[in-house]
Amino acid sequence: MSLLDYLGVQGDRLLGLVFEHLWIVLISVTLSTIVGVTLGVLTYRNAAGRRAALAVTGISLTIPSFALFGLLIAPLGLGAPPAIVALVMYGLLPIVRNTIVGLRSVDPAVVESAQGMGMGRYRRLLRIELPLAWPIIITGVRVAAVITVGIAAIAAVVNGPGLGKDIFRALAQFGSPTSVPQVLSAILGIIIIAITIDLAFVLVSRLTTSKGIRA
Repeated sequence: MSLLDYLGVQGDRLLGLVFEHLWIVLISVTLSTIVGVTLGVLTYRNAAGRRAALAVTGISLTIPSFALFGLLIAPLGLGAPPAIVALVMYGLLPIVRNTIVGLRSVDPAVVESAQGMGMGRYRRLLRIELPLAWPIIITGVRVAAVITVGIAAIAAVVNGPGLGKDIFRALAQFGSPTSVPQVLSAILGIIIIAITIDLAFVLVSRLTTSKGIRA
């Protein structure tokens, strides 16, 4: 069976898996962004805190995917919960790192000027530092999102949602007439999701970045 024939027969089912994959990626990236930006904001002024945050998030990124998903089965069971927790962990490092780098790259003279105008620390953070650091922060989120799209396929080992189900099913019956188109269609879906998310972040970055600081 050719890939086009397979897509014609299985199109509706594959579309459902695409939406499942996209759903779990968006949830995971949203949670990673909330946690990662918060960690970056809390630690960017403190050297020890920065090192600790980057070390912990860096270690989580080095854990093999199969091992991490397997370890999460005991406390979280099967399905979406262990998949989301693992994907959040994998997405943290680029977001934390870029948040810290972005906030530390803000010109101290600008911060001092805001302080001289009577702005408190939290107001400076919200009105001055975060907006200036935003292009670097959203680049980290963009990288995390693309990484998550690929790793989300492995969530099928814990019965997680998404296109990984078809990849593992096809590998389990490799040699059958549908195994190759099944794998190729799932991979094609993952590529399309990754490209779509990447382009969406380019647009979001442009729309949410002040014209004065656009590259």
